[in-house]
Amino acid sequence: MRVLLDSCVWRGALEALLQAEHDTEWVGNWDHDPGDEAVLRNAFQEGRVVITLDKDFGELAFFRMQPHCGIIRLVGLSAKEQGPAAVASLSRYGLELRSGAVVTVSQHRTRIRVGTPKRETEE
Repeated sequence: MRVLLDSCVWRGALEALLQAEHDTEWVGNWDHDPGDEAVLRNAFQEGRVVITLDKDFGELAFFRMQPHCGIIRLVGLSAKEQGPAAVASLSRYGLELRSGAVVTVSQHRTRIRVGTPKRETEE
């Protein structure tokens, strides 16, 4: 699977993803981090799933309705747990991610959100 690893994710996760034969790019290798919107836009243009620790990507996807190819958010995991959790999530939730899911992974729970929630309106 094609993956864009956010700069906030431990660099060691890159090795785990590459060893699992995922086509992975790490924002930490870029000249500078252009910010979440540009990272998500770049991932979408290249057909990559974003893996991040940052909850702002969910806001960009669901409330600002930015297009994406799937997002995995790792929550409360140690640096050494991030790579294995990312690899397992790509394997287990690949179909959902291809459908535009946001998968939130913590040590004891996984939450999957697919689709765009209705916007709240004031009446």
